[in-house]
Amino acid sequence: MAHDADFRRELGQQLRVDSVRSSAAANSGHPTSSMSAADLMAVLLDGHLRLDYSDPKAPGNDHLIFSKGHASPLYYAVLKAVGAIDDAELLTFRKLGSRLQGHPTPLIPPTDVATGSLGQGLPIGVGVAMAGRSLDKLPYRVWVLCGDSEMAEGSMWEAFQHAGWEKLDNITAIIDVNRLGQTRETMLGWDLDGYVRRIEAFGWKAIAIDGHDVEAIEAAYTEAENTVGQPVAIIAKTKKGKGVAAVEDQPGKHGKPLDDPEAAIAELGGSRDLSVDVARPSTAAPNVFEVPGGSMPSYALGDEVATRKAYGESIAALADIRGDVVALDGEVSNSTHSEDFRNAHPDRYFEMFIAEQQLVAAATGMQVRGYTPFVSTFAAFLSRAYDFIRMGAISQAKLILSGSHAGVSIGEDGPSQMALEDMASLRAIHGSVVLHPSDANQTAQLVAAVADYDGISFIRTLRGKTPVRTAPDEDVRIGGSRIAHEGSDVAIIACGITLDEAVKAAERLAEDGVHARVLDAYSIKPIDAAAVAAAARECGSIVTVEDHAPEGGLGDAVLAALAESDEHAAHVVKLAVREIPGSGTPEELLHGAKIDADAIADAAQRLVGAPA
Repeated sequence: MAHDADFRRELGQQLRVDSVRSSAAANSGHPTSSMSAADLMAVLLDGHLRLDYSDPKAPGNDHLIFSKGHASPLYYAVLKAVGAIDDAELLTFRKLGSRLQGHPTPLIPPTDVATGSLGQGLPIGVGVAMAGRSLDKLPYRVWVLCGDSEMAEGSMWEAFQHAGWEKLDNITAIIDVNRLGQTRETMLGWDLDGYVRRIEAFGWKAIAIDGHDVEAIEAAYTEAENTVGQPVAIIAKTKKGKGVAAVEDQPGKHGKPLDDPEAAIAELGGSRDLSVDVARPSTAAPNVFEVPGGSMPSYALGDEVATRKAYGESIAALADIRGDVVALDGEVSNSTHSEDFRNAHPDRYFEMFIAEQQLVAAATGMQVRGYTPFVSTFAAFLSRAYDFIRMGAISQAKLILSGSHAGVSIGEDGPSQMALEDMASLRAIHGSVVLHPSDANQTAQLVAAVADYDGISFIRTLRGKTPVRTAPDEDVRIGGSRIAHEGSDVAIIACGITLDEAVKAAERLAEDGVHARVLDAYSIKPIDAAAVAAAARECGSIVTVEDHAPEGGLGDAVLAALAESDEHAAHVVKLAVREIPGSGTPEELLHGAKIDADAIADAAQRLVGAPA
């Protein structure tokens, strides 16, 4: 039951005091950024937020996301006010081992995602709202507290555009316009009309208010809840450091504890011990997608199939088996072949257009609600969303990323479309899995495997067709490999498009009496360290070959595996794309990059001392 305006003002002061106290205990933090939004959170807690803090996973819960993640002292003060933490834990803020880290993470329920890298909370909130409307079909609302500094981030405007296009009336952005950034005034300062015009242009309702007037805040939240057919943004004029003269609306106070916290607390009226009984959420059950069942696709040995096509057919088949599987694409579904999923399961497919940050953010939001998202675009363009992927690992998110059209083998489109850094960047993500299947049967099995992996996975697929060399019943797994050609004179370790080139090279070498082992390292991370060590031990020398830059890809994964093994004697030669390519046929480009059969055979012959 909501309280009166006086209670809300007092609650706002308590949130300010606790923000000051926790930052003082830590001797670091962002209390002034927290103090500006305290009244906004006080009114939200008291009558509008519907969230069972005793059951953070309840399907009907509203979602509160602090896109303004540096205002974590305020977030933790909120958790204290609702009884989710006690005062003793509040004062562990930023201490080693505390759940209350410098910026919120899911270590402290009911935090959905890690924030703090600005411009991420609102795009992720859009994904949660999409899940609520289209997947769960529940009436929960997504409330996102945004800072005015992050309004300069392009990802925020991708979120505004997509939510407006979707007409998501179950999301409310609360923009804390306190005017002051870290080093200077923000772009628009207190120009609320400037924010209103921009946001309305994207199809939102925009409501400008005094962010310290609890009656105005109440009216704005009520209007947001009653708005149908469009999302709502509340643009709230506030003062950074509100309530303490030494810091209120003063530059140079960002990210610092107050110099005299005791005096500040006294100025704010002293400590309080108010508690809020947050409204309970809907108890309706979420929608469940019925599935007909079936099996994953399989392909005959010798067939020529592009792995991107096998990816599309595999995710469509997987969705027949699992109702939690959803797919999102960056408006290249006829190239990535996620169109196969769209055609089979239109109610679980989401077109995200050419907005890769919002693409990955929406998937992150959907996995918050337990869905398993497959995200596809050209591998090169995932780099635009890299920070969202990096933060996804901190969020303990489950994301499956599929990057097609990788490497020089795509041909005539040229270097702007050729991912040559993707395996390196995705290998660097904490806990990630990086896979590069060489044929369709590998792709199908790996699609099923990553759906069961709790973390971030990347499947690199190919534009061109490759021969099916893996039998449908052969064991293909994360961390596995297979021997595509037997031999013990030299080992060739390849993946993706270079596997076929490596087999051709091995067959050519055999004619000269050199017996090359070809290891198909379809799992780059984790790599099959035992198979790599065996290749070093039994063959003595290794050629790695990849349609990728030399830094951080297959070759470096092989070297890392050897460094951690007892097999240190192998001579390793890395073949990779060392120059910026141009346009040409795939064959010309593979040859020019010296990663085709000719180059592989030449490198192997040099290693074993055979005539070229």
